[in-house]
Amino acid sequence: MRVLPVLAALVVVLAGCAQKATNPVPSTAPAPETPIATFLVSDVGRDGPEPSIGITASGCAFFLADIAVMRSCNGGLSWEQVASPLQAPTTSDPYLWVDPVTNRIFDLQMLSTQGTWIAWSDDDGATWLANPLDMGTVPDIDHIKLATGPWTNAGFGPVGKTLGVYDQATYFCHNSGEGVLCYTSFDGGMTFPVGSTAIGAVLPGEVTNPTTGLHGAISTAPDGTVYVPPRTEVPEVAVSHDNGYTWSVVQLGQDAGTPNPRKNPEVAADTASNAYYTWIGKDFGVYVSRSTDGGKTWDTTSLRASPSNVISTTFPHIQAGDPGRIALAYLGSTNKELLGTDDIDKKPWGGNPHYAPEGVTYDLYVTFSLDALAANPTWHTVKVTGDPVQAGSICISSGDCRTDAGRTTTNRNLLDFNDLSMGRDGRLYIAFADGCRGECAHDGSPEASDSRARRGTVAIQETGPSLYATKGDLKPL
Repeated sequence: MRVLPVLAALVVVLAGCAQKATNPVPSTAPAPETPIATFLVSDVGRDGPEPSIGITASGCAFFLADIAVMRSCNGGLSWEQVASPLQAPTTSDPYLWVDPVTNRIFDLQMLSTQGTWIAWSDDDGATWLANPLDMGTVPDIDHIKLATGPWTNAGFGPVGKTLGVYDQATYFCHNSGEGVLCYTSFDGGMTFPVGSTAIGAVLPGEVTNPTTGLHGAISTAPDGTVYVPPRTEVPEVAVSHDNGYTWSVVQLGQDAGTPNPRKNPEVAADTASNAYYTWIGKDFGVYVSRSTDGGKTWDTTSLRASPSNVISTTFPHIQAGDPGRIALAYLGSTNKELLGTDDIDKKPWGGNPHYAPEGVTYDLYVTFSLDALAANPTWHTVKVTGDPVQAGSICISSGDCRTDAGRTTTNRNLLDFNDLSMGRDGRLYIAFADGCRGECAHDGSPEASDSRARRGTVAIQETGPSLYATKGDLKPL
């Protein structure tokens, strides 16, 4: 990835159709057309694996991937650290969230297995308050996540409305030996006094689909529904309609399945509370399933959103605006010619990024649909990056990462996820770690061992459709 910002230059379009992974549409060569969107690619100025990003109403973007909260208020042209003595002095796992209603910025820092230090700012990072042990001494904590959403009229909702301390419910989830544990805050993340197991390690009556508690981002809908998608063999999602008081688990996507190993799925809800679940199918395409009843039921036939010539994908993320207007971001490869060649384990490569052989490269892609509720949505895909994000394999299973011969570096440089957020104008912001820099970025045939960077990078949508229909086509910031 070049240090200087670049514009997306390549787009492919594929007419979507409801289909099963076991009978995919034959691979075709999509015809190039004028890009539906262009992106500015911005160097944050420091390493950034497992980044998270959020945008306030002022238009300032906040990026976090380690101890430093980075801020850009000029459209990604420059970044600066916003720091306070009240923020955590160290971290073993960070996460950032911006409340889209109140504009509160949450800086979460996991303190080993002892708890989570949460700091928050209500003035674009100028000043901060904090609770150093916001979650107390919680054992086995990992993959911390936070989100906010409307209070409902059930469960914890009436309590939150009566107290009136904070306009939104605040949720905190993490993995443990018990599964996914989620807590609710009545005071805007200052404390989390109530919670429960959203997803058990093994669900009642289910022995074939256990979870280690690893899960994707928490998401909420305008009607107050909360979604927490675990990383499981059969796609499923925990759903709460009462602000985390109770949870139900729903399976979906059995026709598309998942690969092994796999990464986190994700859910987004539009302004009418229709929900969209995305994950990587067993054919390594990016899939979407929809729910129009608050997550109670989902499509019986999954939709492949990524184009057929993108044969290997990982790190799927999703955002939704007005009904049917969604966007997905993911890393993808078009190296179809290397399918069936020896992978890193000397076995025929089937498309799993974890085993990708030399010669495979991954770029950042964004796929839009402006009619995602249609029976056969239309998908528009943009290749955002002008040079690879990663060359060679991407460690998907942290217990099976590979060390480069004669070096101490491994293919674990990108860690576990990227992030996709949206501004108040429906503009996309994608946070990712760039693993291929310098000679790797400029070499026409980069080697995997040279793709071990982890530079914090943000792709900001400059032109193209807003996810809010009334905003029309976007212009550069």
